[in-house]
Amino acid sequence: MSDKRQEYISWDEYFMGVAQLAAKRSKDPSTQVGACIVDDSNRILSTGYNGFPLGCSDDEYPWARDGEEANATKYPFVVHAELNAILNNRGKNLAGSRIYVALFPCNECAKAIIQAGIREVVYLSDKYAATPSTQASKRMLASAGVTVRKFTSKMDFITLPMKEGK
Repeated sequence: MSDKRQEYISWDEYFMGVAQLAAKRSKDPSTQVGACIVDDSNRILSTGYNGFPLGCSDDEYPWARDGEEANATKYPFVVHAELNAILNNRGKNLAGSRIYVALFPCNECAKAIIQAGIREVVYLSDKYAATPSTQASKRMLASAGVTVRKFTSKMDFITLPMKEGK
């Protein structure tokens, strides 16, 4: 008989937790998104979060959501978490993998997800469901046969100690 611990987290909770932890690296003042790509053996292949491309200082580009002109906002410059995770994988084959993401992917990220061969999207929030970008994303993901699943959990939070002995 085993005396193993019973209150351990599920694989889905673990990988969404990794995506949420990656989001904490984002310097975006309004929206922090993380992503985690996993293979069929539950090994993490890559992670990413929303931020500027390598070499583009986050002190020299705008973080604003609104502006007089498009280039006065963050939108032309920020790389989304999903695309960062795909690009960060450094050549590993992503065919058949799953991506865990805090926010439902936009249409541009959906294209990259499909092209990378990712077979399943597990998302936490779909707060932009009514936007044309998200509607286009859902249409493309469905056409390409990518499974889309809303993340569910029995817990509200995962707390991590960050000091020895805590």
